[in-house]
Amino acid sequence: MPEGPHRPRRGATTIEEVARAAGVSRQTVSNTLNAPQRVRPETLQRVHTAIRELGYQPDQSARSLRSGARRTIGYLSPVDDPFDPNPLMAGFLEALVDAAGAAGQRVLLFRPAQGTADPVAAIDELVAARQVDGLVLADVLREDVRIAHAARLGVPFVSFGRTGPGEPQHWVDIGNEAAMAETVRHLAALGHRRIGYLGAAEELPWMAARRAGFLAEARRSGLSAVAVGPADAAQAGAGSVVASVRALLRGPDRPTAFAAGSDLLALDLYEAVRAEGLVVGPGGIAVTGFHDTPLCRHLHPGLTSVRLPLRAIATALVERLLARVRGEAVPAEGLVLPTELVVRGSSGRSDQPEPSGWSGWFG
Repeated sequence: MPEGPHRPRRGATTIEEVARAAGVSRQTVSNTLNAPQRVRPETLQRVHTAIRELGYQPDQSARSLRSGARRTIGYLSPVDDPFDPNPLMAGFLEALVDAAGAAGQRVLLFRPAQGTADPVAAIDELVAARQVDGLVLADVLREDVRIAHAARLGVPFVSFGRTGPGEPQHWVDIGNEAAMAETVRHLAALGHRRIGYLGAAEELPWMAARRAGFLAEARRSGLSAVAVGPADAAQAGAGSVVASVRALLRGPDRPTAFAAGSDLLALDLYEAVRAEGLVVGPGGIAVTGFHDTPLCRHLHPGLTSVRLPLRAIATALVERLLARVRGEAVPAEGLVLPTELVVRGSSGRSDQPEPSGWSGWFG
């Protein structure tokens, strides 16, 4: 029975056969697989069609041995609770694997050995085993030991999150302050003049930036603003941030809107508002979140939240890392990508269906 045009041929197809079928040279096929930027778009399409129709499978192991490349990216996975995982980082990992795959790379997850919390040892072990070409780091803290160690080793790396002064600026991030400023402007445009902010631990740089962005924009807009976090709650003797928010809501000048530094913190705001016999949304207390995780559209009313461009972040990280692996020139500064404020019913308008094709934080 003859084979159809998309049925893989019996036996191993060679690169020379692909070249003949596409009407190009063997080197052009090699460039299509290894350096597509050198090939014209119409030629790329013709070669990929021949590869698909002939069922050609490149010998990745032979290519890796010749070039010394493993075609694998190491991702130092943050420690998490499998029964209560961080939904944002799960979305980022999905985007990273997809971006790496599009570049012909695999992602190898690793973390410190069981019973230890030493990321330096984990990096040393992976580099010594020569299992990866470079590293992706996330949740970057001030004076992060992982950044300093990777720089000392000379291993190519990039980070989701900004590195400090004097450290390599191989990072991609969002503008946390700018995103929170946009949220404040949104609340002000709805007529709110007394607003509150609920944040997490200030030692997290991204949370400190969100709080700073909220307060700065509130001042610029002439709004009355108050910020609440774990330290504020402890100082006030409230015992929890929910109790602190409830105390504010019982005051004579209670805020009419709150912005949270994360979607999970926005749940505390929903709880506090309802515990005081008030409602979230139109006619009540406006609430916004940050990250636009899937829970936003399952809450009632739906939660207005800042959406991160996770796919764009992952793609930029992979591109910058592979450029460093190849020894190409790379930007001396990090890259800041814009966010999007997704407005739903929690901030004073009726809930609307998500746009056609919406895919949450995987989009």
